[in-house]
Amino acid sequence: MWDDVLAEKDAQVAKRLPLPPFTLETALQKVQLAEDAWNSKDPEKVSLAYTIDTEWRNRTDFINGREEVKAFLTRKWTTELDYRLKKELWGFRENRMAVRFEYEWHDADGQWYRSYGNELWEFDGNGLMKKRFASINDAPILETERRIR
Repeated sequence: MWDDVLAEKDAQVAKRLPLPPFTLETALQKVQLAEDAWNSKDPEKVSLAYTIDTEWRNRTDFINGREEVKAFLTRKWTTELDYRLKKELWGFRENRMAVRFEYEWHDADGQWYRSYGNELWEFDGNGLMKKRFASINDAPILETERRIR
């Protein structure tokens, strides 16, 4: 039991490099790390980049806490098949970033989509993301129109 408590405590105070305040170099690193993690499609791995009490808005979903993030991502990658993402730093200041992204995926019927969006991120002093606000739009595409592989 105590091992579980200590493991949870360690997870809460873990540092995720690079730490704020960000420079151009470290902001670009942070965006690339996020892209790589999301492309793993591993909800557990991705969730560890967020604070225990993280706040999200993703489209019309409001998600609170790391456990809800894991559940959300599990559902997402069950329906958004062959998901592939590209992120681009748009701006940053101190502990905040603006990121543009697009990703491609298909549904169970084989219809491909390209999803476009913008994210606003806020990090705590340990480099964990405490706020993520994402606006996303989907455009149906043909498989031959895919750009991200």
